[in-house]
Amino acid sequence: MRSISLSRESDVALTRVPPKLIALGDSGVFGWGDPEGGGWVERLKRHWMPRPQAPVLYNLGVRGDGLERLAARLPHEFAVRGELRRQQPQGLLIGIGLNDSARVGRADGRYQMEPEGFLYGVERLLGQAQALAPLFVLGLTPVNEAAMPFAGCLWYSNSDLAYYNRLLEEACLNLQVPFLSFWPEAIATRDWHRQLCADGLHCNSAGHRWIFERVSAWPELLAWAGLPPEGSCRLELGRPVSGLLELKN
Repeated sequence: MRSISLSRESDVALTRVPPKLIALGDSGVFGWGDPEGGGWVERLKRHWMPRPQAPVLYNLGVRGDGLERLAARLPHEFAVRGELRRQQPQGLLIGIGLNDSARVGRADGRYQMEPEGFLYGVERLLGQAQALAPLFVLGLTPVNEAAMPFAGCLWYSNSDLAYYNRLLEEACLNLQVPFLSFWPEAIATRDWHRQLCADGLHCNSAGHRWIFERVSAWPELLAWAGLPPEGSCRLELGRPVSGLLELKN
C-alpha cells in the first residue's frame, strides 16, 4: 500500500509540460504582410500546436523594432513568459537587423545604426540572450529596391542588407549561436519580389510561407525541441519525450 501511494504521489508531482520558445524581433517576426496565415511565427505555432510535446511559441515581434529597442525589452519579456510559478522560457528565437540597415533621408544617407555599432550591439545582445536560454537567430531577407523609399524617407538596399546579414552571421559564429541564413537562396530567387508586399520591404503571405518552411525544417531548432527531422511528432511508449520538462508542482 505504501509503495502504491508513493507511486501516485510521484505521478502527481511530476507533470510533463512543453518548453516555451519566445520569438523576438521586428515586423517580420510580428507577421506583418501575411493576412492569410498571420506570419511565419503564427504558421509555426499552428504547425506545432497539435503535437503535445512541441514547444509553446510566443510571438513578441514589434513593428519598427531595431537592435537597441529589442535589447532594452528582452529581460522583461523573458522574465514574464514562463507561464508557471518560478519557471522561465526554455528557448529564444530572434529576428532583427532589417530596420537598423535602413538609410535615412536619401539612398546614400546615414544608417539607422552604423555597421560597427550594429556588430557591437549584436554581440552584446547575443551574449545577454545566451545567458538566459538556448538561442537561435534568423538572417535577413532581400527587399525590392525599386519600391524605395519606404514611408517616404527610408532607403533599404540589398547591398546594405547583405552586409548586415554577414555581420549577424559573424557574431553568431563567434558565439556559437545557431544561425539560419536565408540570403543566398532568397537573393538567387529570380522572382523574389513576388514574395514581398507592394512596399518592397515586408514579406507577403507567400514570403512568410517561404520562411516558415525553412524555419520548421531547421535541424538545430528541431533538435532543441526534441522533434524529428521532418517536424512531425512521434511518441514511443516507455521512453521519455525529448524536449519536455519535468516540473514539480
